[in-house]
Amino acid sequence: MLNTNQNLRLTYYRRIVWFISGAVTFICLLGLILSFLNPSIKAPLRPGLDFTGGTQIRLDRKCDNGCRSLSAKRIENSIKQIDFQSDNNKTSINLSSLRVQILDKGNSIVVRMPFLSSSQSNQVIDNISSLAGPFIVGSESIDTIGPSLGGQLLKSSLISLLVAFSGIALYITLRYDKIYAFLALVALAHDVLIVCGVFSWLGIIYNLEVDSLFAVALLTIAGYSVNDTVVVFDRIRERSRQEASLQFSDQIDLAVSATLTRTIYTSGTTLLPLIALICFGGSTLLWFSVALAIGVLVGSWSSIALAPSLLSLRKRKIVNKESDDEDLLE
Repeated sequence: MLNTNQNLRLTYYRRIVWFISGAVTFICLLGLILSFLNPSIKAPLRPGLDFTGGTQIRLDRKCDNGCRSLSAKRIENSIKQIDFQSDNNKTSINLSSLRVQILDKGNSIVVRMPFLSSSQSNQVIDNISSLAGPFIVGSESIDTIGPSLGGQLLKSSLISLLVAFSGIALYITLRYDKIYAFLALVALAHDVLIVCGVFSWLGIIYNLEVDSLFAVALLTIAGYSVNDTVVVFDRIRERSRQEASLQFSDQIDLAVSATLTRTIYTSGTTLLPLIALICFGGSTLLWFSVALAIGVLVGSWSSIALAPSLLSLRKRKIVNKESDDEDLLE
């Protein structure tokens, strides 16, 4: 007999698991759709400078007694009044994608614009200096990516994601039974979709952009999610052989209970350095770390709760069908 006091009754609460995952997935899908329909984004995620190309200017203000309040809208309006010139020829620049961010409680300013020449970038810095200066000497940071390079980076990122996911799907299909492989891929899609959905909402609400580091985070999350799911499925197959007399749902509960502590410890130790990066890693690694942290949490949930609960449903149908066939033979 299965001791329900010492084992997690996952299959008993599986409808709650499905409801939680379904609700979160729906919200994330809604975010992706709204992001795609947003005229200023026109994509499931707001693409950053790495993918669109352009110029990013970062300036750190020199504030001895605290920086005075500053409006991003005011800086944008001021930049739009600049008569951009390059090589003594007026150059028409589409400023529809102009974005200004005030970071670090007003200490830093980030300006994202279409591709600018060196002289045009200096014009922007001089214009902002009259509103937000003075700036720390040598703090100016100008990053420029050409449109063709941005498109190439986007294409390469998509190809790398497709190849990685295809390789994972092929390995799982060859390594496991079709049902196990299918559910592992469902868990993987669930994790990636939720991470993308969270960042789509951040892009809509806070104008957060995704860059090449986000693609790296998705690849890392995919590997972590599949590894965790494989461990749980291996334990379920082991329990199926050792506890053949038990119902399959009870075998799943035993396997999940046996791997629960391991999953919590693994996820916890993985989250600790990510939390440190979020708190102390600076703006460069902030959202990369946030994406990984969300992926670790969601991946642990899908591996320990979603995938096994779905497996219990599929297997139960098979068992019931076999039982019905036996009754008919009798």
